[in-house]
Amino acid sequence: MRAQLARVDAVLVQAVIAAALSFAHLHDIASAAGQDGWKAWAYPISVDLLLVAAWRRLRTSDAKAAGWCWFVIALAASLGANVATAGLLDMHQVPAWLRILVAGWPAVAFLGGTLLAHSAPTTTTADVEEIEDREDVPEPAPEPLARPAAVEAPPERRAVPVPAALVDHARKVADEHRTRTGTPIDIPTLRARLGVPAPMAEAIAARL
Repeated sequence: MRAQLARVDAVLVQAVIAAALSFAHLHDIASAAGQDGWKAWAYPISVDLLLVAAWRRLRTSDAKAAGWCWFVIALAASLGANVATAGLLDMHQVPAWLRILVAGWPAVAFLGGTLLAHSAPTTTTADVEEIEDREDVPEPAPEPLARPAAVEAPPERRAVPVPAALVDHARKVADEHRTRTGTPIDIPTLRARLGVPAPMAEAIAARL
């Protein structure tokens, strides 16, 4: 654990030193190119922010072309300032082309930062495969409507045995009723005249 903390502390110290030196070199170049006061301090911040935005795009997005492009531009600006301040450039007589580059840098940094921070995210291959898998899944079939239970037919009535003598007597009663009224005898009347239960009266009427 202590060895790991020691390595992390060393990396952090090295990063702070490198950032401070690069920050100072960029400030000196901007100041020598005529950007004095607070403007000279804003140039290093602009370069570092563009580096961070490009590095974040490289780490979190599949569209790495734009990230690499702006990372190289910001890195070239930082390295160029470091090399120029190492005695290769007369800080009192800055060439015109360098003044033009320093004056145009804010527009370039603004364009790069905007494109990196606000460009639409790209659809990854995993997202496309997931969408296709969802489209291939068939929709569940609708559940069939419940059919109404079949109406059971009423059970058939068992045949009621009727004596032949009772059938003969019923015919006489029916004939007498037809002669007297002119109409066939109905089951309730037949039942009342014979004094038998309803099932037997129906069975007798069926045999008349």
